[in-house]
Formats: sequence, structure tokens, C-alpha cells
Amino acid sequence: MTSRGTGFQEAMLGRVHLSDEDRERPMRLDLVVRSDDLMLPHRTTQARLTGRVRIAGRADDAEAAGELEISPLARRRIRYRITFAMEGRRLVLDGWKSISPARPLSSMTLLPYTLYEDGERVGEGTLRFPLATGLLPFLASFRFPRSAQSAPAPAADRHLASRWDGNPGRTEVWYTTLTDPVTGSGVWLHHEVVAPTDGSGAYAHGWVAVFPKDGPAEHARFGPVPWTEDQQGFATKDISARPGRLTGCAGPFTWSLTETPLSAPVHTFPRWSWRRPWLPASHMLPAARCHYSGTVRYGADELRLDRAVGASARIYGHGNARRWAWLHADLGGGDALEIVAAVSMRRGLDRLPPLVFLRLLQNGRTWPRRAERAAVGWAGLGRFRADIGLPEWHVTGRAGRRRIRVTVTQPPERTLALDYTDPDGSPAVCRNTETADAVVSVERWWGTWRPEATWRLSGTAHAEVGDR
Repeated sequence: MTSRGTGFQEAMLGRVHLSDEDRERPMRLDLVVRSDDLMLPHRTTQARLTGRVRIAGRADDAEAAGELEISPLARRRIRYRITFAMEGRRLVLDGWKSISPARPLSSMTLLPYTLYEDGERVGEGTLRFPLATGLLPFLASFRFPRSAQSAPAPAADRHLASRWDGNPGRTEVWYTTLTDPVTGSGVWLHHEVVAPTDGSGAYAHGWVAVFPKDGPAEHARFGPVPWTEDQQGFATKDISARPGRLTGCAGPFTWSLTETPLSAPVHTFPRWSWRRPWLPASHMLPAARCHYSGTVRYGADELRLDRAVGASARIYGHGNARRWAWLHADLGGGDALEIVAAVSMRRGLDRLPPLVFLRLLQNGRTWPRRAERAAVGWAGLGRFRADIGLPEWHVTGRAGRRRIRVTVTQPPERTLALDYTDPDGSPAVCRNTETADAVVSVERWWGTWRPEATWRLSGTAHAEVGDR
């Protein structure tokens, strides 16, 4: 028998009195609730919360998250715990509806709560569920999907399984990059499997690196060790990159991170190239944006991460390009930009200028609509262009009525050079900066080119340039 979960949406309005103010402010919660269990009134149901927390003039966090305990009969309460951001601070809302048989309507709609910061009380207030305007949308939002135990794996998880089919001359990569919002430090985890061209045994290796905001990058390598296929992702004796979890120990580094996907997968290269490896390589992101929480320790230093923003990506192919540039930029507000520009090692293709694969995620849409558009244009015309160099490189292009210009800066003092070995034994070098700068400008044609959006990232872009 297939088990069912529960999902619904809820909005609450009210006021909050912050301890650093002498007046109350309006407050609103817009929540999405999901549970792997079927919600029944006679038992306690645990659920996950995501949504938006707004405090007039002080906070507007669209990525709030927390837990909900629904126990109207067993414990006579519905408890909310929600973590959200306010002016760079992390606050926790803790409150519950005390269910009373004598006043069921008011007790089910009134939520008294307290705000905490690092365990100290910093505010309090009351929220109400608006019956007149909220009841019908609330009831219409209920869904009872198959639970996580019986449903197919999420898309992000499915893309973590190893693609290597046992043939020689292949390389496969799982890598993660992120930025700590508190310290500004960048983190890079690289996991790789290489199947040599000569048919010898495949091996696993990789590295971990931390890029402090003010100081040189530090890193440590792990492997090579014989590769044993893992159906969930990458795993050796001491290192693993599996759905929702990244752990490892290499040299003075130890790390333990949880990964929470925030968006759908994005194929940087044509989608078919991931299913059918006819191109020299293919690149994709199981989720374009993720949150990371946990710790990264190295020597006497430690990074404590709480919802750090970044992403994991996957590469499968025959080896590294002759020359390449890469950018991952979280643009805020759910928007992101991914760029891979490369010159192939294959004869004939190695004479072409860099092929650019660019995916801009903005307002829930991906531009250009097809990944091939930036790389090949229309019949060879209108290809995007890349000027690859260091410490600065550029990408420009136009598709439809929009055009883009991207300038990436990788300061030498924030750049780490590491070497790769291809399946045929040939070497390559990448120069990586997890605290890069970037300027992204988008214009739209309205009879003349007019600015549509500009993003300026200082130390929060993830970038790399590689060559032979």
C-alpha cells in the first residue's frame, strides 16, 4: 500500500514588539508545510516549514525555514519554530497554538510567539489566521502526495548517481562551491573519478579548499584510491558526496555539511548530452541553488555554516578542455548565473573560439531558452563570445531581444592553482577563485537597448580558468 504525505499553505498576520524598539510593527508569515506522514488529528505529525517572514521596515526573508508540530488532540498544541534573517541577524520564532475544546475556533487561529537570537529573547507578538480571507485558500492548498519513503527520488538526488559505464578514457566529477554569509569565505569540494585510457583501474581522488576573505587559500588533496561504484554518488573510505550530505577528512581538513536543494536542476550543456555522452563532456547542476549548513575545520580554524548559499555540479566526459572558463554566481532573490566557456581537445573543434554555454535563471525562467543557443547561435551566427584570460575575463552575447555582458575578476591573491590529470595522462592546470568578483549586465531591446538588470558581486562569485 502506498503511504501518503501532507502538504498545505498557511498565511498569518499580526504584530511584533522587538526589544530594541518602543513600538509594535506589522508582521506576516506566508508558509508552505510539508510532511512525509498523513496528518490525522488524533496523532502528532512532524512537518517541515518553508516560506516568507516579513516585519515592516525590518525584515523580509523569502527563504525562512523551520519545523511544525501538529498535535491538536494528543498534546493539544500546534507548535511553530521558524528561523529567518533580519538585518544580517538570525532569529528564531518559537510559538504554539494552545488548542482548547471550549474555544476551538479562536485557539486554532491565534499564535502567540517569542523571538530569540542565540537563545536570548529579542521580541514577542501575536499572529492570527485570517478566517475571512484565508480559509478558502488554506483548504484549497491541501495536497496528499506519496510520501518520501514511497515516492521516486528527488531530481537533485537522481543526478548524483555515477554515470561511468566501465569504459576506459572517462572522467566524472562531483563538485560543490559555496560562500559563508558570515565570514565571506569560500569553500570548494572536488570529487573525481578517472578511468585511464590504457584500461587500468579507475581511481578516485579530489581536494578540499577554503578561501578566506582576507588571506590566501588553503587546501588539501585526498586519494588516489581504487574506485568502487556507489549508487548514491561519490564515496571512498573517508570522503562522501551523497544526497543531502557532504562529509570527509583530508590532511588537516574535516567537514560535515548538509545540502538542501532550493531549485530545479539546470543543464548547462544541452539536456540530451547528459543522457547521451556524444560531446567531449557535459555539465549540469542537480539544483541551481542550495543551502549548506555544518562545519569545515582546517588546522586551528573552523567555519560554522548556517544556510550558506552555493551549488553542486556534475561533469561527465573524456577529460578536460584545452582551455576553459567557468562561473557560478548566485545573484540573490532566487536568481543565478552559470557559465562554461571552453575550447575542445578534439581535432577540428580545437581550432574554434571558445564555445559558450550560459544559463541565466531570473524570475523563475531560464535564458536562453535552449542551452545550444549561446554556443552555436543560429547556423553559426550569433554565438556568444568569451575572452578568456586572467585576472579578468569576459562573456558577451545576444539572444532574442536581450543581451548580456559578464565581467569576472579573479585577483591573484585570491586564486588557487591546482593540476589535473586526464584519462590519457596529459596534464592540465586550473586557477580557481571562490571569492571572485563579477559584474553582470542585461539589456533588453525596446527600439533601443535599455538596461534591464545589473548585478555586482564582490567576493561572492565562484570562478575558474584552466589551460594546458
